[in-house]
Amino acid sequence: MSAPLTEAAVSGQLERLGQVRSAIGRAIVGQADVVEQLLIGLLAGGHCLIEGVPGLGKTLLARTLGRALALDFGRVQFTPDLMPSDILGTEILEEDHGTGKRHFRFQKGPVFTNLLLADELNRTPPKTQAALLEAMQEHTVSYAGLTHKLPEPFFVLATQNPLEQAGTYPLPEAQLDRFLLHVRVAYPTEIEERAILTQTTGLGDAEVQAVISGAEVLALQKLVRQVHLGDDVLDWIVRLVRATRPQTGAPAELASWLRWGAGPRAGQALVLTAKARALLHGRLAATRDDVKAMTAPVLRHRLVLSFAAEADRRSADDVIEALLRAVPFPA
Repeated sequence: MSAPLTEAAVSGQLERLGQVRSAIGRAIVGQADVVEQLLIGLLAGGHCLIEGVPGLGKTLLARTLGRALALDFGRVQFTPDLMPSDILGTEILEEDHGTGKRHFRFQKGPVFTNLLLADELNRTPPKTQAALLEAMQEHTVSYAGLTHKLPEPFFVLATQNPLEQAGTYPLPEAQLDRFLLHVRVAYPTEIEERAILTQTTGLGDAEVQAVISGAEVLALQKLVRQVHLGDDVLDWIVRLVRATRPQTGAPAELASWLRWGAGPRAGQALVLTAKARALLHGRLAATRDDVKAMTAPVLRHRLVLSFAAEADRRSADDVIEALLRAVPFPA
């Protein structure tokens, strides 16, 4: 039987998480919510889909996260001509100069890393998208009848541009559901933008020290699952997820805006991300505020809106706000 989880027992890990946020803050100006959500995704053991217009620092954020966590970092620029083997790897024919015999050797692709930035994932055809998403789900790559394990931890940050849709291949709903969080990157404030210009147009780059190793990340992921979540909070998560489904009695004010709701994986994501957020804030019990904070990034890519919602110009975030009003936490 494992020892009870106490702040004294995990004080070192909690302090390290604060150091990671500080290290990232030295290179990234603003975007505190985005940084927090990416760290939550990492601690919860899932992958993140980042949406934002070009030039908002998505690549820099991923690189900085990898340096602060002492993780191997890889980047793949997705294009229409990218093939699955360009990501996963391929077999090459080698000759043993001593014996003259030839044999095939698997040459690992860029997916064999700890932190992979899949830049503009929606610009590559479905066949290549599916190859990456299979690796994300199983943490393995199968090739020529052999299974190759990916390094742990394995964390994918996939980006997509919300503006330019010409020549893109939007991810189907079933594949979107594989992402734990859908993170939106907004424009910086005026003060933040001034700081960005000052920081990025001078000499040298901000130095980011490695704070946590890959083994420590794995330990933190196990720790997240031990964070307490009360029955009342769990019941609320169940009601929230079920209220997104028009087929099973969604509230009247939501039913007309929804064509399809979230599945059980959304409930799992809400539980894990609420626990991860609590740990990131130095708490060993998740609260309704943790659930509320994670509802939008967990659900926004899992809801299929109806034509009525589009006609009313309702976004997924608008529907989620209405959901939280329609299914409040019990008094």
